[in-house]
Amino acid sequence: MPPAATHDHTSWRIIDPASIDPDLHQFLTGELARDWHLVLTACGIDTHLQQAADGWQLSVPVIDLQRALQELRQFTDENRQWPPAPPSVASLDNAWASACLLAGLALFYNITRLPFPFLGIRPQNWLSSGNAHVASILSGQWWRLATALTLHNDALHLAGNIIIGGVFIIRLCREVGTGVGWCLLLLVGVAGNYLNCLIQPPSHQAVGASTAIFGAIGILAALNARRHQLRLTKRWTLPLAASLALLALLGTGGENTDLLAHLFGFLCGLAAGWLIAPLPQAGPRLNRGLGLSSMLFIVLVWWLALR
Repeated sequence: MPPAATHDHTSWRIIDPASIDPDLHQFLTGELARDWHLVLTACGIDTHLQQAADGWQLSVPVIDLQRALQELRQFTDENRQWPPAPPSVASLDNAWASACLLAGLALFYNITRLPFPFLGIRPQNWLSSGNAHVASILSGQWWRLATALTLHNDALHLAGNIIIGGVFIIRLCREVGTGVGWCLLLLVGVAGNYLNCLIQPPSHQAVGASTAIFGAIGILAALNARRHQLRLTKRWTLPLAASLALLALLGTGGENTDLLAHLFGFLCGLAAGWLIAPLPQAGPRLNRGLGLSSMLFIVLVWWLALR
């Protein structure tokens, strides 16, 4: 901050902050005084700063007073909305629809435990035909990337994904819409399983919706991070850091946990969330279309798996 200078008070005037902005008081903060000083200096107006017990005061020559007031008012008006607030996104109250789809996942688990002899389908057929078997996928059975997301090893595995994952899935669907949300879950789940296949040995097999659930966590992290990236603070990093901590907490436990699948799902979610963040919110028609397409896609991949 420039040192206070002595000057002839008859030829200088102290700028009243309230004449620039009615919300300001008699004395300026050090930061605002510095900003005003730089603005007027850039305009070729001489200034003096002097510190008082309650803050700072800015003086300019009487001959430049009106021009200084005009420049400072323009500067204040232009920067009144800075930093910009993150774009507001209307939350969609569709928890009931998402809960029904999660219940459908639980119902499907019970269906896979029942025999259908008239169709030639037994419980073991679902698991053997739909799991993410690396060698089979790389040999052309791409549908396993999706069917594996709908299968679970046991009731505990299913309950964990529905209870814990349901929180993030419902939140995601509130942000982007039910149809868009479940379509994104399928995309990031399939992409995460595919990347996992490129790393795992040919004999590796996996089932479960966890890859898609960690994709949902990644999407939410990216959406929040991109909405806060213009802020001058570093608050935009908090959603990302929290998601990484959650990945470490939920994605690494248990001897049957496929850590790489969780990680790839999360990374695919981050990429998807970052790409869709600037897009306008989808309307009801698009949500219905994507939701129906996602359900038909699941029917298709299971038809391919069991044919």
